[in-house]
Amino acid sequence: MSLPVIVIFLGVLVSVGVAAVALGGTSPRALVRKRARALNRPQQNKPGVAAGARQATTSVKRAEARSVPSVEALTRRIMPRQAALRDRLARTGYAIAPGSYATICLGVAAFMSLAIYMAVGLLPLAVLLGLVAGAGLPHLVVGILGARRKASFVNLLPEAIDLMVRGLKSGLPVTESMAAVGREMIAPLGPEFAHITDCVRFGQPLQGALWDTARRMDAPEFNFFVISLSIQRETGGNLGETLGNLSDIIRRRRQMRLKIRSMS
Repeated sequence: MSLPVIVIFLGVLVSVGVAAVALGGTSPRALVRKRARALNRPQQNKPGVAAGARQATTSVKRAEARSVPSVEALTRRIMPRQAALRDRLARTGYAIAPGSYATICLGVAAFMSLAIYMAVGLLPLAVLLGLVAGAGLPHLVVGILGARRKASFVNLLPEAIDLMVRGLKSGLPVTESMAAVGREMIAPLGPEFAHITDCVRFGQPLQGALWDTARRMDAPEFNFFVISLSIQRETGGNLGETLGNLSDIIRRRRQMRLKIRSMS
């Protein structure tokens, strides 16, 4: 076996090992739940706990999967548009850190380079095609997973809004109605609403938590929902009626999309 093949093979092994370690971290939902239980303990009235709660509130915004520290630090220095990448990875519903994603890309590139080199025997061509595959295949897979999860989220949103409307009409506040959605609705919508209520329990403003989720999901229907809540908090009015009308609009948009798809 030639030296280039050995180098590429070792690169594959190292990349796969680092990715396995990186993807074995704690999920953000588990981190949030653990911190919420800690804050709800009786000693939260002791001096200094309020400052700790404020610090924990900011940590919720940064809660994400962790990879190997050295790989994560290197990724932060060289990878462009990291905020957009984090949102794109979070949209898949899996706890993938940017460092883990970069490691997977390197592993795919090394594996494809090895396979192409063994097939054609041209090292420059193998390396070039391997780099293209390493950049393109994980990007494609993440895009498919994110689009599929966003579609499921949007399809469940009208039912979630109806559940909130029933809670509001029974006298529950907005946050408790959203907590009921987080408990009752299935994934992916239920965990997202539960994450919003967890952030609010930490002290993060409701509008901030909603817009964080809206940016991560990148769904116009959920943006309408957040805007409706924001306008109602500023101007007042019947929130239940507003959300009921929004639920009807989202259903009509979905029906129109299906009708256009069937006609085309």
